[in-house]
Amino acid sequence: MRVLAAMSGGVDSAVAAARMAEAGHDVVGVHLALSRNPQSYRTGARGCCTVEDSRDARRAADVIGIPFYIWDLAERFHADVVEPFVAEYAAGRTPNPCLRCNEKVKFSAVLERALALDFDAVVTGHYAQIIETPEGRELHRAVDPAKDQSYVLGVLTQEQLKHAFFPLGDTPKTEIRAEAERRGLSVAAKPDSHDICFIADGNTEGFLSKHLGESPGDIVDAEGNKLGEHKGTHGFTVGQRKGLKIGTPAADGKPRFVLDISPVDRTVTVGSRAELAVESLTASKPRWCGPVPTETLHVKAQLRAHGEEIAVTARLEGDQVLVSFDEPADAVAPGQAVVLYDGTRVIGSATIDTVERATQKV
Repeated sequence: MRVLAAMSGGVDSAVAAARMAEAGHDVVGVHLALSRNPQSYRTGARGCCTVEDSRDARRAADVIGIPFYIWDLAERFHADVVEPFVAEYAAGRTPNPCLRCNEKVKFSAVLERALALDFDAVVTGHYAQIIETPEGRELHRAVDPAKDQSYVLGVLTQEQLKHAFFPLGDTPKTEIRAEAERRGLSVAAKPDSHDICFIADGNTEGFLSKHLGESPGDIVDAEGNKLGEHKGTHGFTVGQRKGLKIGTPAADGKPRFVLDISPVDRTVTVGSRAELAVESLTASKPRWCGPVPTETLHVKAQLRAHGEEIAVTARLEGDQVLVSFDEPADAVAPGQAVVLYDGTRVIGSATIDTVERATQKV
């Protein structure tokens, strides 16, 4: 096949491209320039998309022996990932930009362009597996649970999966680094990027304050009693415990957690861990990796990128997914994704809109 390899400049995408070339495919490497200011997106292991990364990707392509190009998608990335990220926080929600990047950029903009250029598929260094079945392609978890990225790929449709390859999903990360060393790839020991790539210093609150400004308000308890003040609701996420800066201790002496964020009246509501417990949620904008479910599902769900699986009952009602938890779950944040699993198979993903607590509805 003629394959486009998305090469970030890291070890994973380099080995993925090398494996596809070694398997006999006609591979072309492409580095996605996503930053409007390429000098600003990496500080050590933070961020990506710098001039350094594009050079690392080019050197890897040279070692593999494949053509290499750079595609400037900075404006698309800013419009489809960065701006919605800021808007979601302004609305009191907690988005996942990596998931949106996969949906809107890597497997929408890039795949569309690749197919238009007569490529058969796009290959990336994501840790996930695609399994061929008579009914179509299935997306599954990677064998390395610590590196599994199926959660942020749960937005991919069957049509996109038909044109995607994840060659690393069957291999632990330690072996990938060793393989890169054997192949002579200079990125073998390069640190993994982490956190949000367009916030190079890791200071999400500072980034949001720069874009949204300060908007002071009150921190209150569930009864509306004022406990403290804040500089902007965008500095908080549901389930947050640290950094609340509440002078008055809880009556029971136990920690408080963020329960609700209301940008309209600029209040942040906090409470006990027991008050944080969620019994069910409603999610919208579902994306299915295979057939649309027509019956009630008794499956597992993951609520954040590195969260634990929990048992749920889920059903599709119109354009919404209704999910009930077998046992109450903590820190379920509107704006995040709920990804449904049948064993290791990804069923699909939807964006959390509202949650139902044991004590209140948010």
